Amino acid sequence: MKSLHTIFATSALLCMVSQAPAQNDHGPTYATPEEAAADPDFAIQGEYLRCGGGEGLQVIALGKGQFRTVKLAGGLPGYYWDGKTKAATEGDTAQTQELLRGYTKVCRQSCTLGACPPCGAVVLFDGTKASLDAHWREGAQMDDDGLLMPGVTSVEEYKDFYAHVEFRLPYMPEARDQARGNSGYYVQGRYEVQMLDSFGLEGEDNECGGIYKVARPDVNMCLPPLTWQTYDVEFTAVRFNEAGEKTEPAHAKVWHNGVLIHDRDLAMTPSGTYPDEKDNPGPVFLQNHGNPVRYRNIWVLPR
Repeated sequence: MKSLHTIFATSALLCMVSQAPAQNDHGPTYATPEEAAADPDFAIQGEYLRCGGGEGLQVIALGKGQFRTVKLAGGLPGYYWDGKTKAATEGDTAQTQELLRGYTKVCRQSCTLGACPPCGAVVLFDGTKASLDAHWREGAQMDDDGLLMPGVTSVEEYKDFYAHVEFRLPYMPEARDQARGNSGYYVQGRYEVQMLDSFGLEGEDNECGGIYKVARPDVNMCLPPLTWQTYDVEFTAVRFNEAGEKTEPAHAKVWHNGVLIHDRDLAMTPSGTYPDEKDNPGPVFLQNHGNPVRYRNIWVLPR
């Protein structure tokens, strides 16, 4: 695996070919960058750095030419932001473009994106039907682009392990809160690491990177929607003695886009495929919450 402490690379945002979006109760849903290019707001949304340094901006599309702009002192989350100083304003396209004068748009990528599975790892999904059929329970599907669709549970179950998951959240500018690109990676089918378009938000336990109902991430590392993102997890299961008494809690380290956001003991949550705290193995579960979240390059290294 590449170093989890490498600084993100930046590059120019690519122009995409447009297609018609899907419609739902929360406004248009764009499942691919090609589709999203039909919305002019998509080209404005994203991350910016002040020319010469010292400040970062996260611009969130709210739909119909409206934006929220979050100013961050020092830089961007995981990249020189001081971790506390921020201020948000809202405005239309013209007001937002005026704010962007003197800034350069950047397109960050996780330093673990495309991480190769180490020796001994089980490759749960590599974009092939063979991996889909071999490692996921009945009903698992992939789309025409060879990406795994949500609502799937792994055949194999694991106790202590390292895991790598890559995911892409849809662009849903008019949706809000839990309706905006919702899914989740359930560690052992028990502990949910939330997936949600929380770009530019505070970073709560029910937002991207949060361990649902357990802990908020130390920093909100969610990138703009339709950017490929990564979770890398080092998990140690709960331990019980012969009398059935818990002797050690479950423990997880979670890196979101290469930045450590959790290093903590876990309490049980009331949800999950296996809603019980035991020391037996559990599966990988990727939640279907009705949004076109997509996954690729999933592997687990048992410990």
